[in-house]
Amino acid sequence: MAYTGRFAPSPTGPLHAGSLVAALASWVDARAHSGRWLVRIEDVDTPRCVPGADTLILSQLAACGLAPDETPVRQSKRGALYQAALSSLMQSGKAYPCGCARADITLALAAAGQAQARHAERVYPGTCRPERGGLRGCEERSIRLRVDEQDAAVAWADRRVGQRQQDVARAVGDYVLRRADGLWAYQLAVVVDDAAQGVTHVVRGEDLADNTPRQIYLQRLLGLTTPEYLHTPLVLGSNGEKLSKSNCAEELQPGLVALKSALSALGLRADAGSVDGLLASAVAQWRQRWGRDRRWAAELSLD
Repeated sequence: MAYTGRFAPSPTGPLHAGSLVAALASWVDARAHSGRWLVRIEDVDTPRCVPGADTLILSQLAACGLAPDETPVRQSKRGALYQAALSSLMQSGKAYPCGCARADITLALAAAGQAQARHAERVYPGTCRPERGGLRGCEERSIRLRVDEQDAAVAWADRRVGQRQQDVARAVGDYVLRRADGLWAYQLAVVVDDAAQGVTHVVRGEDLADNTPRQIYLQRLLGLTTPEYLHTPLVLGSNGEKLSKSNCAEELQPGLVALKSALSALGLRADAGSVDGLLASAVAQWRQRWGRDRRWAAELSLD
């Protein structure tokens, strides 16, 4: 099977040091497998997108020697694909309209004695499921995927951390595919796009690992192939929190210094004096380690 990998940034601001680590890991993995590397601009959440950020991100990647093998696609132009997938799920009874706001879900959980910890996942209690009366005259707010308990246990092997498992029904419940504001939910868009682009390997930051079982569950319902997953360690700020645009991570200044720092975060030597030299060395190191063991090499010590 030919390898296709991807880097999928959201244009909510420029790349930062943590973004470069994820981009570099996906690029190096693709090159080490003699595969294609794609860039997908995940601008489906249009209110959060910053004008011009997509162009800036692509220029930052190019300055680090990371050029995609095909013209980048933008999720904002792919609504017809998402609608086709949603219509299929609706017709098969796997998705249904929901009229619940966040407050309604919180109240329903509290009434059932399931108080939620702060910042914890709100496990949707199935209030608007058809067998429970559906919308019951309420206005449709969103579309949810039905997660049936009998097939909700999802097991997968992450290439870095090994075997993982989650009961999606217990951990998440029926989750949103189309939001109350009419925008497409991340879970649906990423699954449809990965399949449409023939992505075989997903290399991304560890903060996205919890999304994997939801995406695998949805892939199964849509009859799509599940890629292999590898979640890289996060780059932390001085406060011990993950670097992100939301906590004001500094804009990436692309070049040798940034690239060497990203390579170091991935446990790779950075002893060449040019961008091309650093990247060639990184691919050789990655390929050598993978040649000995098809899993993430233990000597990288990335904890």
